[in-house]
Amino acid sequence: MKIGILKDTAPRERRVALTPDAVARLVKRDLEVVVEQGAGVSAFFADAAYEAAGATVVESAAAGDADLVACVRRPGPDRAGTLRQGSVLLALVGNDGADALEALNRQKVSVLALELVPRITRAQSMDVLSSQATVAGYQAVLLGAHHLPRFLPMLTTAAGSIQPARALVLGAGVAGLQAIATARRLGAIVSGFDVRAAAAEQVESLGARFIAPEALSQDAETAGGYAKELADDQQRRVLEAVAGAIHQSDLVISTAAIPNRPAPRLITREMVEGMKAGAVIIDVSAETGGNCELTRAGETVVHGEVTVVGPLNLPSTMPQHASQMFGRNVQTLIEHLCPEGNLVLDLEDEITGAMCVAHDGAQRQRGTS
Repeated sequence: MKIGILKDTAPRERRVALTPDAVARLVKRDLEVVVEQGAGVSAFFADAAYEAAGATVVESAAAGDADLVACVRRPGPDRAGTLRQGSVLLALVGNDGADALEALNRQKVSVLALELVPRITRAQSMDVLSSQATVAGYQAVLLGAHHLPRFLPMLTTAAGSIQPARALVLGAGVAGLQAIATARRLGAIVSGFDVRAAAAEQVESLGARFIAPEALSQDAETAGGYAKELADDQQRRVLEAVAGAIHQSDLVISTAAIPNRPAPRLITREMVEGMKAGAVIIDVSAETGGNCELTRAGETVVHGEVTVVGPLNLPSTMPQHASQMFGRNVQTLIEHLCPEGNLVLDLEDEITGAMCVAHDGAQRQRGTS
């Protein structure tokens, strides 16, 4: 059983799908691992570290000639066509991969989309979305602190006292909760908001104040724990709640997202125009449309005296630990797929079936088992 690790070449992508520590664990299970030359260099994992872990470093074409191939983001059509016929690919597929899936289908490559790991107890250790959201929430606060024209913590100095900044975090999923924890550690006064009823206790457990509990919705959560699209009257209550808190905030971290849907619009132009001079918004959901009306993905917009940042691929800006967490998720998934050292692609399995978007030359409906 051979596992191939591809070097990711997508723009702004610095992560690698498996790190040397994860490779070493797989090698101990008598699995053969080949790594494309330079695959981990951008994440500060040298080829020599993979060799020390028991892997073989190979040329590009040889890395794709494996029973199971792993990369962070799906390979483009040119690279997809070089994978071994009938192999299995593990990667973040995204919603714009039609051309790549066609190339993979021609090779009869079975594609397991890492973003579709089901939210069930036995799949928690395979959930790359949660691990990478942890990185994104942490990095979002540091990015906000960089753009702020003031300190986050309270300071007592010979030049007088500095009052702490006020941070507001919108969305209390994994990224939002990590942003709350990070902003608290940096000394800000933190508030949080989410439409899900369970979120209030989670926000308060981190020492933040939960704003506008009257805007909570008992039916705003899917069975998997994600937020879902709101009815018009619920959305109106949410906007009113955000508007009531945002004008007091120095830093806003917005992380609200709905799976396979555009990000919900929570911050209007009018709200931004009512914010403090020098305030900063970090819109973590920029890649899926943004929570702020003024967000431009990949750009920093200055509107009046407010800065709106739309970062792309925040986890990749901290590639070493992001890759280590990603790699542990992928390693656990590989162990699930190879229980006795041989690859078993059981589409009736609740994990494998939910992730498989292409098999035996045909595209499958997402979530089909």
